[in-house]
Amino acid sequence: MTDVKKMIGQVFEEIADGIESGSFGKKAVVAVTTLGSEHGVENVVKGAELAQKKDPSIEVRLIGPKVETSLKQYEANTDEEGYKVMEELLDSGEIGACVTMHYNFPIGVSTVGRTVTPAFAREMYVATTTGTSSAHRIEAMVKNGIYGLIAAKTAGVKRPSLGILNVDGANQVERAFNQLKENGFDFDFAESHRADGGVKMRGNDVLQGTPDVLVTDTLTGNILMKMFSSFTTGGGFEAHGYGYGPGIGEDYNRTILIVSRASGYPVIANALIYAADLVKGDLGKVSKEVFKNAKAAGLDKILDSFKETKKEEKEDEEITAPAKEIVSEAIAGIDILELEDATHKLWKNGIYAESGMGCTGPVIMVSKEKIQEAKEVLKAEGYM
Repeated sequence: MTDVKKMIGQVFEEIADGIESGSFGKKAVVAVTTLGSEHGVENVVKGAELAQKKDPSIEVRLIGPKVETSLKQYEANTDEEGYKVMEELLDSGEIGACVTMHYNFPIGVSTVGRTVTPAFAREMYVATTTGTSSAHRIEAMVKNGIYGLIAAKTAGVKRPSLGILNVDGANQVERAFNQLKENGFDFDFAESHRADGGVKMRGNDVLQGTPDVLVTDTLTGNILMKMFSSFTTGGGFEAHGYGYGPGIGEDYNRTILIVSRASGYPVIANALIYAADLVKGDLGKVSKEVFKNAKAAGLDKILDSFKETKKEEKEDEEITAPAKEIVSEAIAGIDILELEDATHKLWKNGIYAESGMGCTGPVIMVSKEKIQEAKEVLKAEGYM
């Protein structure tokens, strides 16, 4: 009975949202370009028809060569024609979103994939999977997390949790999101299912879909999407998930979603449904709201700090290690990219330290007597 009441409540909430936004009773119009697939135009058309069948509340259209179908078509016989038609339809508002292959986004825009993880069949947003949020790795990953929250919120996840894949730069990204949270940016961290917990996601967290939004660098995200989508088919036919997702960036106004040339018709269908979710949820509106809140919490200042390199030691100043001591205590939470600099900073402050790699990531080893002093130095220098 409780579930029924909950469902009824959700229905009324959706109706109210639709009336407020002016979208109630309207179909989300989405399109797909049919050229470029390794599996042929027929595969894309089959995916489009499947999406229309699965969700009658949307209207699916095709951009490409004329084919036998009941779906509305816009003729385009080359990739270039297809992109031109797609952009014109998006800019005019005739379609709300479009799924395509191999589209060049400007720097600052990258795509948020959506997949179904194998362990518990949980949906997870992978931020990001194609495109380049920034030329600076850490700045890019912070932006990727913002983009992931935007995509998940727009697609209907009321309060998405955010986890950071345990890759190079993860600690710096975690510090950035902690700063945003402390400054009032409202979101939830995911908690690793590993015994030691934390916001950094390990391999089993990825398989289990522990976070709603998984933050990573784009190249790793691309590989994860490929693995999730085609691990049962050997890689040549992507059969699972919703594709590589929408290009998101500050002030970017087109809702264009990417699929791979290897994407099979099930992924094409899901990508169109993902596109419709973004149209219904008003991606542009959500994006503006999230960016506004993030900037109010100091996002720009935090991103600028990554572009400032640590003060370099004078060329004629040689840093040597203090007298060697027995190092039995480990300090975790130092990013691998900053490990050597952090160790040298301790040396400069008269603390003997050694860098190392524990089972959960990089560590700095110091003596039991110096651990508290070492932590204070590292915190003061911005390494923790």
